Amino acid sequence: MTMRRLATGALGLLLFMASWTVAATAPSWPDPGRSIQALVPAQAGSGVGNTIARVVTEALSTELGNRIVLQNFTSSHGMLSNLEAGGEGYTVLFATVDSLVIEPELQRNPAFEPLATFEPIGLVAEIPHIIVVNNNLPVHSVAELTDYLAKYPGVVHFGSSGNGSALHLAGEAYMSATGTNMVHVPYSAAEPATNNLVSGDIQAMFQVLSGVLNYVRNDKLRPLAVMSSERSPALPDVPTLAEAGFPGLLATKWYALLAPRGTPQAVIQRYNEALNKVLESPELQEKLLEAGATPLGGSPEDLARLLASETARWGRVIQDAHLQPR
Repeated sequence: MTMRRLATGALGLLLFMASWTVAATAPSWPDPGRSIQALVPAQAGSGVGNTIARVVTEALSTELGNRIVLQNFTSSHGMLSNLEAGGEGYTVLFATVDSLVIEPELQRNPAFEPLATFEPIGLVAEIPHIIVVNNNLPVHSVAELTDYLAKYPGVVHFGSSGNGSALHLAGEAYMSATGTNMVHVPYSAAEPATNNLVSGDIQAMFQVLSGVLNYVRNDKLRPLAVMSSERSPALPDVPTLAEAGFPGLLATKWYALLAPRGTPQAVIQRYNEALNKVLESPELQEKLLEAGATPLGGSPEDLARLLASETARWGRVIQDAHLQPR
């Protein structure tokens, strides 16, 4: 009996030592001495996308204990050339619906297919598009706008940041859903279009809320509805399109975090846990809300499902608008 207990005890000790040795020698992630590169497919500057990327990665850096360096790219090919080989987890992509869905859908030979090139980590935040009109246009609701456009087809001009931009497609989606007709006026960027909306050179826009937030708060533009499923905390008095009778007419600029395909699932899970934790921080939430963004979070599977549904939805809008691939 004693010998059996001794043998059992010796075996248990050996197993404990073996497991301790493996745990002690197993590589940890992230390596405390190694920085993480976050690719941001946007021009460097002070735009809202860069602001959101900066505040979120700063919070993630603190949570993970590793420095995160932002790298901006305006070319998909340039971005892809900087993806980390081997997928060890030290490169992430901080992307938007524009770079992950809309731009590939508008290209004859897209540089990448999102779910074949990247591993979803999680959703970060979203900013809804908002229908805004010049104060002189005699409409105060979506119903009034729709009636006005039906009465005066081709009279109202709406501006965007260019042909095939998210602002353009949001307007096309509205016209398709309501059976109305407006004249699209493409600009080189959203800012000059917004300035011309204030001055009355154009009459409507389907802007991203952050781009017109101050104009609306200062009564320089009239908001009609946000194009999200819920009201925005930044403008809680502005109704949604669902409240106006168009529940399926959605357009939001969402931000997501992804990693190169092949990144270990344990690393993906660690990123996801860290992302969800920092998004619960009141300090980070306040910073996002200041930019007009609503924090999201969720699982990698949530992001994968959204990517699939958004690709199908915006693909239909592009097809209905008869936009030719570039």
